[in-house]
Amino acid sequence: MKNFLLSFLIILAAFAAGRYFFPAPASVSSPYINAVATTASANRGAPAPRVDPMDVDVVTTPEEERTIRLFQEASPSVCFITTKAIRRSFFSYGEVESGSGSGFIWDREGHVITNFHVVNGANTSSIAVTLANGQTYDASVVGYEKEKDIAVLKIDAPAGDLQPINVGSSQNIRVGQSVYAIGNPFGLDQTLTTGIVSALDREIRSQAGVPIKGAIQTDAAINPGNSGGPLLDSQGELIGVNTSIYSPSGASAGIGFSIPVDVVRYVVNDVIRYGEVRRPVIGADFRQIGQVEGLIVYGVNPNGSAARAGLRGVTQDNRGRYLFGDVLVGINGNRIRTTSDLYLELEKYEPGQVVQLDIIRNNRQDKVELRLESSVGG
Repeated sequence: MKNFLLSFLIILAAFAAGRYFFPAPASVSSPYINAVATTASANRGAPAPRVDPMDVDVVTTPEEERTIRLFQEASPSVCFITTKAIRRSFFSYGEVESGSGSGFIWDREGHVITNFHVVNGANTSSIAVTLANGQTYDASVVGYEKEKDIAVLKIDAPAGDLQPINVGSSQNIRVGQSVYAIGNPFGLDQTLTTGIVSALDREIRSQAGVPIKGAIQTDAAINPGNSGGPLLDSQGELIGVNTSIYSPSGASAGIGFSIPVDVVRYVVNDVIRYGEVRRPVIGADFRQIGQVEGLIVYGVNPNGSAARAGLRGVTQDNRGRYLFGDVLVGINGNRIRTTSDLYLELEKYEPGQVVQLDIIRNNRQDKVELRLESSVGG
């Protein structure tokens, strides 16, 4: 009897402990949970409903919305450019991809603008332009201006597939304003990067080794493959063509340069019309020699403006010794010391304009009036 009573007390204590440590679930009366339970019971065995990510509202700021809209409106004008070159070896002969870059549609006639260095060295029959809609077209080179690193291509595409970029102006750009670059860095097409104008009136070197003055500096990420792509303002208008970066590593270091659109406009218009840029020229060959303060007039075109103005070049005396002629030291009062000075000064003028040359002749200063010629005849 004593053992039975002891066993009963042990079982009773165990039951009480179980109720204490593992209480029964409380009654749930939440309408939401009951509704879910009822729905789950009714749909037991049915597949779980799918949630479309596009149906989920994403909160964006007004500034983000403006950037999104700018990209959506401008990106159809941006192209992906690939080039091929002929490669010869003992075992093979054929075309291989030589590079890639960016460009943009200029007009509905199929003119596409890019950097000269993007297409330089390519087999001109093997330049391909891929539009934003994925269509690829063979391109021909209409012309280029090596000194400004600008090339004009032409594709035969339906006008409906061509959305020309909105061309703005680089006259009133200010440091600190927002800019947007669209291009194909490292072959990744339709890439948008943003930044600000970091500085203005930078001087960079072109592929021809002559200076490009007035370049726009930006911190928008510009990497290999962005070359030839557009730099846009906050209105989505073209203000420059991305052309180079400053980087010890070869990748973006936050210092990129763009050719101002006002330069691009006159280059493109001349190339489309004449096949090259109509530059004002003096009609003489100049040389920078030693410590001479100015440019030696080395040779004079006998049928050009320089000859008509009476400029004198280098000559030889009876003993075969070379004698200096005139030395150019200024144009319209602006000092000329180097060939870069001359190039940048002539950019201010148009063919047909009359300028005054400041020269040194027989160790005396003199002035000569001259009408500038065009580098393109006719």
